[in-house]
Amino acid sequence: ILLFLEKKENYLFKSVYYCKLFNNQIMSKNPTVELKLPILKNMELIATQTAEVVSKHMNLSEEKSGEISMAIIEACINAFEHSNSKEEIFIHFIISETSLTVKVIDQGVGFDATKVAIPDIDSKINTKERKRGWGVMLIKELMDYVHFTSDSSGTTLTMVKNKGQKDE
Repeated sequence: ILLFLEKKENYLFKSVYYCKLFNNQIMSKNPTVELKLPILKNMELIATQTAEVVSKHMNLSEEKSGEISMAIIEACINAFEHSNSKEEIFIHFIISETSLTVKVIDQGVGFDATKVAIPDIDSKINTKERKRGWGVMLIKELMDYVHFTSDSSGTTLTMVKNKGQKDE
């Protein structure tokens, strides 16, 4: 296990890479970067900075990197605002040769993803109705695979971005 600590703007970042030693070389099998974020204003930006570093490591295009960052922002904000979790959320970046899996985990009240309504664009644009409520739809559009697992102990959002031929 390799542990990297970095202090930026009075916050401590922890990245953990799980590796195994083989023939005096570090051979990694799906290295994982783990973040634990307090529920504070703009903490989702730490997750996007990590996503950018991971995307560069994987040689993903700027477009895919941007899509991952936008999906993470939406996922974090949803977890911060809707989970009723008081302490923190966890984000795991699982790197493979063919894809990046991002898990956003909260320990909140859970929810039923099938009951999240798709916003009506006309009512959002042409009225004074709140312009919010697009998060889940955006995440599904930006990522290649999206799955929610949720119960009374919290929610895990699993998002996958596949590596394309252009990214290699």
